[in-house]
Amino acid sequence: MMKKIYKKALLAGLFVSYIFIAQAQENLQIDPKDTSWHVSSYGKDDEIGAANLLTPDLVLQSLQLVKKGKTLSLAVPIDKHLPAFRHRSFNLYSMQPGGQGGKTLGPNKFSFIDEMVNAWTGVGTQLNGIGHIGIDNVYYNGNKAIDFATVEGVKKLGIEKVPPIVTRAVVLDMTAYYGKDIVPGSTEFTVADIRAVLQKQRISIRKGDVVLFNTGWLKLIGKDNNQFLETEPGIGMEAANWLADQGIVAFGGDTWASEVYPNSKSKEEFPVNQFMLAKRGIYNLELIDTRPLVKEKIWEFLFVLGQPLYVGSTQVNINPVAIY
Repeated sequence: MMKKIYKKALLAGLFVSYIFIAQAQENLQIDPKDTSWHVSSYGKDDEIGAANLLTPDLVLQSLQLVKKGKTLSLAVPIDKHLPAFRHRSFNLYSMQPGGQGGKTLGPNKFSFIDEMVNAWTGVGTQLNGIGHIGIDNVYYNGNKAIDFATVEGVKKLGIEKVPPIVTRAVVLDMTAYYGKDIVPGSTEFTVADIRAVLQKQRISIRKGDVVLFNTGWLKLIGKDNNQFLETEPGIGMEAANWLADQGIVAFGGDTWASEVYPNSKSKEEFPVNQFMLAKRGIYNLELIDTRPLVKEKIWEFLFVLGQPLYVGSTQVNINPVAIY
């Protein structure tokens, strides 16, 4: 009798577990088994994704946004105290090779200072390339990590392949929309939210744009680094799909992942980045300091970026410039 009861209980438990797993799989925003995205719309050999949209005509149109000739850096200064994602760190060392103890070179007493940096490329303001994020070790355009990733850098999808990004950019001030200096962590921006901000700022999103979100998140640096890294506001999958369908080149803002975290729909790790980078070839711009733009109410501007060409890297520190 007890054996029958135990067997029924075991079967019931297995059934409940199966239902739970099935529901969890149904709720996944990124299906690791889906291979429909493995061939890019830009061709099976493409390595630059949405950067294909950066045509000469687009650059010429974007130049028309410059009215005052003013420039703003959109980067965050980097030092060892800047909070970074999990394992990442940054350390800079200054040296005077051959100049120890006040020594100089030549009769003109030549002296110089050199720096050596020991750091992860994903610290501070950064460009995340489309080779940075994958789905079950498959990356943009169906490239499998086993075929192109090595300890000395990737053989495909490297940052050195990305052309200069010169295009129109828009900044959406989510702090004004929510009426808060710092938008609370885990706040998901929906398509309705984005449309409301666009209408309020009297702008639109166009093909080839860079779209940036201002959330006030940078104000936490140095004040509450733990909160800065444990959670963040940002777009969810609904907004990611909509933005991708607008034909944008890159998305990002003043947070460290450019998407809502933790994910409110499931326990998935950074599904928006998987969708944007791996599936759609759209670049991610992190820790972009949009505060000067918001202060001046500059909602659209010429975005200029020529990133360091670290051969084989999938991401790199950057100093993008806004010109208006």
